[in-house]
Amino acid sequence: MGHSQAEKAITHAKIVAIASQRFRQKGLEGISLADIMSEAGLTVGGFYKHFPTRDALVVDALQHAFSELDAWEEVAKGDLKAAIRSYLSSAHRDDVIRGCALSSLANDVSRAHPDAKVAFEGRLRHILTMLEALIGSDSKKSRRRKAIVLFSACVGALSLSRGVSDDKFSRELLDATVDELLDLYVPV
Repeated sequence: MGHSQAEKAITHAKIVAIASQRFRQKGLEGISLADIMSEAGLTVGGFYKHFPTRDALVVDALQHAFSELDAWEEVAKGDLKAAIRSYLSSAHRDDVIRGCALSSLANDVSRAHPDAKVAFEGRLRHILTMLEALIGSDSKKSRRRKAIVLFSACVGALSLSRGVSDDKFSRELLDATVDELLDLYVPV
């Protein structure tokens, strides 16, 4: 890779990282290409040297955001209790720009380009498979259903906790969901 190709790759990665954070913070339609490119120190005209369309940036930004879930998966690996507590923590709630894009962008992706939906679905399926393995010895169908309900409850509680202004109520939403999920899914 030549020097200019290396610089282009670095710039591309910078644009994707910025878009990944801003999309989670403001929604897929809540920030313009001009704002993203400006934050990257570039002009809108330079955008098309990196991406054929805005939709292509959205997909790359989603993939980047989803890769940030790898750290949560490492915490959760082999420990369903840790997975639930970590996902439904105040720290995760408060870190929207680095938090789970599945919870912050689910509604936006439902209206996005089909490629964004494919990326979203791929990561969701991956997480469900991980959770199935953590759930234990039930039948495959039962583990799958439990994984779906568990993660849906986590995403819902996290989203709701971010949508209220009262910190005590927000914490109550998270804590109640943690307690109920642990009672349902983690044997004593």
